[in-house]
Amino acid sequence: MYTRKARLPDAEQIYRMISAYSGDGTLLPRTLAEICENVRDFVVLERENVVHQTEIIGCGALHLYGPHLAEIRSITVSPLHQSAGGGRLLVDALLAEAAEHKVTSICLFTRIPDFFSRLGFSTAVREQIPDKMYKDCLNCPRLNSCDEVAMVLGELPKMSILGQSEGNLVRLFV
Repeated sequence: MYTRKARLPDAEQIYRMISAYSGDGTLLPRTLAEICENVRDFVVLERENVVHQTEIIGCGALHLYGPHLAEIRSITVSPLHQSAGGGRLLVDALLAEAAEHKVTSICLFTRIPDFFSRLGFSTAVREQIPDKMYKDCLNCPRLNSCDEVAMVLGELPKMSILGQSEGNLVRLFV
């Protein structure tokens, strides 16, 4: 298994993988158009099958909010290939990308916090990540009954840029 940056022809496969886990709420649904627009955010997990062809067996995305925050999202590995280290490979690839961008805090929301805590993430309060709240949470039907655990790697963001007029960043004191 190995990871690589996603390319536009991968968008349909990424869409199918995310859709398989969005019906039950495990992942937020993403439209094919949204995946095509943001395909550069995605990394795919591939393996060579028995007839020596490569197949995509997982994906994940790194959404950049700014140098203060990025979010790991849409992490999924095919059920046939789970528990083989693919999830860790995806997270490692996305963390390396965040490091290239010099992002100081990486967040994610998950129902499997034990997996991410083994990778160094700590539990956070979702309100401590206002850009994520503004971008996704405020429009989520589960806003007041969210069963996902907010987690962060690095320092909590000390500012927020979404929802603010240009040049008017909000500084947080957390």
